[in-house]
Amino acid sequence: MSENSDKAINLYKNGQFKEAIDVFSSILEHEEDNAEIYNNMGLCYAKLGEFEQAEKSYTKSIKLDRSIAQSYINLSDLYYKNGDLSGAIGVLERGSYELTDNYVIAHLLARVYIEDARYDMAICELEKILDAQPENYDAYYDMGRIQFELGNYEDAVANFENVIEYKENNEFLYYYLAQAYEANNEIDRAISNYLKATAINTKFAMPYKKLGVLFLARGDYVDSIEFFEDYIKLDVPDVEKENVKLLIERINKKL
Repeated sequence: MSENSDKAINLYKNGQFKEAIDVFSSILEHEEDNAEIYNNMGLCYAKLGEFEQAEKSYTKSIKLDRSIAQSYINLSDLYYKNGDLSGAIGVLERGSYELTDNYVIAHLLARVYIEDARYDMAICELEKILDAQPENYDAYYDMGRIQFELGNYEDAVANFENVIEYKENNEFLYYYLAQAYEANNEIDRAISNYLKATAINTKFAMPYKKLGVLFLARGDYVDSIEFFEDYIKLDVPDVEKENVKLLIERINKKL
């Protein structure tokens, strides 16, 4: 049946989802307990927007074989995309229970916990991941975002710094690190990291505005004007540009 399976997978890759379902269904006539086929059919139904059929296929796959991580991931993704965070969490919690060493499921669970504002539970999952994978910078990044949301800015900084150890050239990371330093009232370090964000991506608008505001607060009017002027040259709303232009005019009167 591997030939038919390959055929169905190629149909799926070519966007021929109904045809792929037909071939997968023919395989199930001879292999009715094939959990992988049910998972693959679920993918096809999901692509066609047939939620109930996709749900049934993924659920059947899990029932037949509790060790297929992708079935939990796909079913949770189906719920997540339909706005059912509780459903997604329930599936991932079961997957995490059945597959205790699967850190992809654990990390997805942590991220849905974060989106559902279950920060303590997310932290538990992330700590479990980092105990096993101490160089998992994605987990440090998510931990940093949680600590920032909780107002634990020193911890947020520490986690973002850990990420930079493994992944340096990311403007968003430097931006979030700068925000954490700013919130922790470490303004020089905040400025340094906002500058790094602009150096990596000269079209990333928000660090320019942040730099304009911080230099203005310090009374460094020339530098403040420079960054505000750079900011309004970028892709920002027209109303925002007009407001910043008025601010620049007011700063110029101070010089």
